[in-house]
Amino acid sequence: MIIGLPRMHKEAGELRDFLPDFVSYLARTEVGGVVIEEGYGTGMGFRTQDYLRRSPKIKVGSVDDCLAQDLVIVVRAPAPEALEKLRRGALLLSMLHYATQPRRNALLIDLGIRAVSLDSVVDDRGRRLVENMTAVGWNAMETAFAELRRRYVAFEDPERPPLRATILGSGSVAGAAAFAAARYGDQDLRARMVAKGVPGVEIRMIDHDLTSRETYLLGVLKETDVLIDATRRPDPTRTVVPNRLIAAMPQHAVIADLSADPYDFDVDPPIVKAIEGVPQGDLDHYVFHPDDRAYEDLVGLVDISHRRVAASCYSWPGIHPLSCMELYGAQIEPLLHVLLNRAPGTWDVDSDDHLERSLARAEIERWMHTSTYSR
Repeated sequence: MIIGLPRMHKEAGELRDFLPDFVSYLARTEVGGVVIEEGYGTGMGFRTQDYLRRSPKIKVGSVDDCLAQDLVIVVRAPAPEALEKLRRGALLLSMLHYATQPRRNALLIDLGIRAVSLDSVVDDRGRRLVENMTAVGWNAMETAFAELRRRYVAFEDPERPPLRATILGSGSVAGAAAFAAARYGDQDLRARMVAKGVPGVEIRMIDHDLTSRETYLLGVLKETDVLIDATRRPDPTRTVVPNRLIAAMPQHAVIADLSADPYDFDVDPPIVKAIEGVPQGDLDHYVFHPDDRAYEDLVGLVDISHRRVAASCYSWPGIHPLSCMELYGAQIEPLLHVLLNRAPGTWDVDSDDHLERSLARAEIERWMHTSTYSR
């Protein structure tokens, strides 16, 4: 087996590639070689030589060379035109977000690619094995509270009431967001606020079954300074907070979108954001003021009548790329003994090896067969 490591070819702010230590680990396994794309790691300050000197099995090639290998590993999913360059039967390991990508799922199956979605690799209790929820929570909350601080004139006033953060959802992302929000997303800022005697942050967490109670939700939003979407919806075609309810929020309020759910208006019904009217951000542009031109892209598609400052990013962990890729590499390493020694399609969901069970559940065809949400 030869492993291909292409770059992500996304927005300019996407700097992440796997670190030399991880690529060196791959080369030490029983593989025929590792092909990295020209320029790999340069966004994080590495040179080609930092990779090549680790092993003679590491080579440099073009993006097409990387995509042509037996196993392709890349954090964010390649574009459709890149997927078409993978060979039939190749194994793709990437964050594929099956539930919100029906067209990509169909393309992968049509192309005969043995895809495994990293965000679907979960243990027997449903806990993700490759994730960076801490970074999602801290990076998003640092951004949201920095915006709130600019807009809320009483932010540092010891006489103001506690700030109120409302979190939609109660899973691992919500937990990370709650921990970070209680600290303003910034430990130094929190220390200064405590020293000045400024009241802290009150956290309210709302699970999915409460969000359908509109009268209740309206009352909560009236008292919300930061509204945080950390939902994992069973049906991403349904909003959680209709745009008309945003009108109840204080003018200084900030919306923080922590989900990776994109808009997709080319499927029927369309896939939409949990909080209606929030733009989809990326690492180049993840703060949206009410007059941002990004809202115009949503005209006629969703209701954007009521707006607040919104923080939205498809890849919150990418804001600090080095620490993110160090973590992802460490989390993927234990999976490799299954990936490199057992062919995809032979993995057993009843295996004695818990990692084999996890990977088997994350195969695209098996996920499509067992998922309660399909198109």
